[in-house]
Formats: sequence, structure tokens, C-alpha cells
Amino acid sequence: MHAMQYEITLPADYDLDIIRARATGKGPLLDDFPGLGLKAYLLRERGVDGSPVNQYGPFYLWNKPAGMNTFLWGAAFQGLVDDFGRPRVRHWTGLAYEEGAASGATARVAVRRRQAIPEGVRLSEVAEDAVREAGRLAALDGAVCAAAVVDPRDWELVHFSLWDHDSPKAEGDRFQVLYTNTPERARLPRGMHW
Repeated sequence: MHAMQYEITLPADYDLDIIRARATGKGPLLDDFPGLGLKAYLLRERGVDGSPVNQYGPFYLWNKPAGMNTFLWGAAFQGLVDDFGRPRVRHWTGLAYEEGAASGATARVAVRRRQAIPEGVRLSEVAEDAVREAGRLAALDGAVCAAAVVDPRDWELVHFSLWDHDSPKAEGDRFQVLYTNTPERARLPRGMHW
């Protein structure tokens, strides 16, 4: 599993209904995209849930790098580049994925917690803790799914979770979920990824 996210920070007075319409209008185009486990169209709104900015930040879980590459070099991503400019695309390798207690529900909120992995810690212990945390989050009431991913270039750990209600029991940046694609979600490998 591979994770990917890009963030487009928008002006404070930007009409966010444009982003909402984009997500629901263009979102269905990826409903059958090969290799895509899950895409959550995410929005942070300035002043809502502690967000300091207006930001569009889709988050992806890919089953294989080929699907991610097909997307990045294809028409769908080029359309975003044409409209907003080319964003910096972050990507992480998977540590764990779990379906949640509310896995059949519609996701309403996403939480992303990023943390640096400090020097001097045992990486195997960090990874094992991340796997346990993904399982803990997934077991909570209202959790749709949870993933733990890592960027070994910058040694950043990310916990990502989707929730079916507006009061998730997870810490981190909160996003509104505007739309989701899940063509190969059932194929995302569960549990520890090594």
C-alpha cells in the first residue's frame, strides 16, 4: 500500500462551494480507477475545527505504485494542474491498514496526524506502535478505516482515519470529506505491511 496527498491552500475569501462542486462533479470519474484503494476528497475551512486555512487536500491509498503513477501522469491529475498549478505531492509507504468499526458507513470527517520520527529511536518499535495505533483507531466507534504510513526520506509518520460522524476520537488535522472513491478498497492489505 502507498499513500499520497497534495494540498492546495486557497485564499481566505475563496468560494469553497467551487471545491465542493468539483469533488462531487469530478469525483465519480475515479470510481473505477485501477489500483486505487481509496481516495477521500478533503477540505479544511478556515476557522472550522481549528483550521487556520482554506485547503483542498485529497488523500489516496493505492494498492500498487502503478495505479498512482497512472494517475499522476494522466488526464485526471493534469486537469487539477491546469486549474490550480502543480502541487507538491507527498507520498508514503504503508505500515498498516484496518477497516473500522463503521466500515460500511459514509465517511464525513477525516483526521490526519503527522509526526516526526526522532533520531535515536528504534524504528521497529515505531512501526509496531504505528500498527497498534491504526488498529486502536479502527476499533473506535464511528471509525470507517485507519491507516499508518511513513515517509522514510523525512522520517515522518502519518496516521490517517475516516469517520462517519463529526466528533472523531482522533487527534490531528480535521478535514470535511466531500466525496470518496473506493474501487479497490477491499484489496487494501489489512494489518501490518511487512
